[in-house]
Amino acid sequence: MESLKSRKTIRKYKQEDISDDLLNDLLEAACRASTCGNMQLYSVIVTRNAEGKERLAPAHFHQPMVTEAPVVLTFCIDLHRFSRWCELRKAEPGYNNFEWFITGAIDALLVAQTFCNAAEEAGLGICYLGTTTYNPQSIIDALQLPDLVFPIATITVGWPAENPSQPDRLPLKAIVHQEVYHDYTAEDIDRLFAYKESLAENKQFILENGKETLAQVFTDVRYTKKDAEAMSQALYEAMKKQGF
Repeated sequence: MESLKSRKTIRKYKQEDISDDLLNDLLEAACRASTCGNMQLYSVIVTRNAEGKERLAPAHFHQPMVTEAPVVLTFCIDLHRFSRWCELRKAEPGYNNFEWFITGAIDALLVAQTFCNAAEEAGLGICYLGTTTYNPQSIIDALQLPDLVFPIATITVGWPAENPSQPDRLPLKAIVHQEVYHDYTAEDIDRLFAYKESLAENKQFILENGKETLAQVFTDVRYTKKDAEAMSQALYEAMKKQGF
């Protein structure tokens, strides 16, 4: 429990390989994660060679950990394998729709998080790349993903070469609702976000970006509506192209 509470994201890695035995052991443990109907609607693409990492780098905005980590794992929704099994067993699959896209995403993300927990327990460091769904078609092309396979999460993995400070989190009272959802008053928001807004690094973000509040850094600079709408359209187009 304490190791989970003290975890932190690692973006810098030693130039030391991860053995096949260790990686496969971690992946085998991850595949014991919960899965809908015991269908295992996911696949994991392991990228070790430099050429493969270079192909993936543009989709992740050339974040350095993509090319510097010894291993990059792309966790994919995979309705292709199960559908092929159905077709070869005289069964008609009906998994090329949004419902099963979401179910596959849940399956894949459960495996990804279970892998991360196992990897960190083994002393490895991980970084979750939120960019996977920004440029899915680039990743689909780089990894040669067939119909009904879709990238949903990317994890870089390696032996830590840094010990960064732990980022802040909202207090539990901001997250957990008892019995029903309790909406937030303005006073609740002030109280729950007070610590985040008080941090020196966040105050520096506001100054560097010429904004009045930390919220404006998120809405006007980091995650804009315009960018989100463009990425949403690209995501939708890639989903349709993959057969969903």
